[in-house]
Amino acid sequence: MSDPTTTFPALAAEHFDVPTPDRLTPRDPATHRPRFLLLYGSLRARSYSRLLTQEAARLLEAMGGEVRLYDPSGLPLPDDAADTHPKVRELRDLAAWSEGMVWCSPERHGAMTGVMKAQIDWIPLSSGAIRPTQGKTLAVMQVSGGSQSFNAVNQMRVLGRWMRMLTIPNQSSVAKAYDEFTEAGRMKPSSYYDRVVDVMEELFKFTLLTRDLGPYLVDRYSERKEAAAKAAVDNSVHRPVSAPAVDNGVPPPVVSAPLSSVGSAAACGTAGRAGARCCG
Repeated sequence: MSDPTTTFPALAAEHFDVPTPDRLTPRDPATHRPRFLLLYGSLRARSYSRLLTQEAARLLEAMGGEVRLYDPSGLPLPDDAADTHPKVRELRDLAAWSEGMVWCSPERHGAMTGVMKAQIDWIPLSSGAIRPTQGKTLAVMQVSGGSQSFNAVNQMRVLGRWMRMLTIPNQSSVAKAYDEFTEAGRMKPSSYYDRVVDVMEELFKFTLLTRDLGPYLVDRYSERKEAAAKAAVDNSVHRPVSAPAVDNGVPPPVVSAPLSSVGSAAACGTAGRAGARCCG
């Protein structure tokens, strides 16, 4: 292997980590049932996105998963309540608990619904040192009242990437959803149902494959470099300046290094962390 310090002059070699197969073998693999949080994007009494989500939940449970469906009724609009609101705390606790998610929205005016987006917006990209969604798996589904469309699932894929999730390749889009469910709310046999089975199988497999490796899979060179720079700045700010000896034997008071010594690198790092939701 070539020396990165000479071959790549812009590279900080001390933060360059070459992936190896042994790092992809969990040292202490999880033995509990895979955990899934399912979100749907409608509050209607007969919500087809909820009915489709319930079908997905039954399939995941049949495979051995532990499933939670979040009811968005009563969830305030983002920024219209404190994050201590009970419905917000419930959603965030479930997001932290889960190892994989399913997002299912109706398509309204060519996009996901506000109900769906509000739930995603209340899940923080970061919470202190923890990223609640990073490295977790995601499957996306949508229902339409007319012909088949993919606008909502495409939007949710963008959001999944933004939330640093591992969105699986397969997806489900159910056209004319009002024709696809019985009066009892169960999905009828069809190619649409077969696709839902496909998607849940794939989600389950990807979750088993990655749930012990999520932090490593999304570990980033740029963030390792930034964290090291921040640690160096913090150490310099809090390290006392050596006091010079004096003739009377009483040293002057110890002072900290001036904040001006922090430099522009720290300012950029702070701005990046403060704007984490905007920087992706």
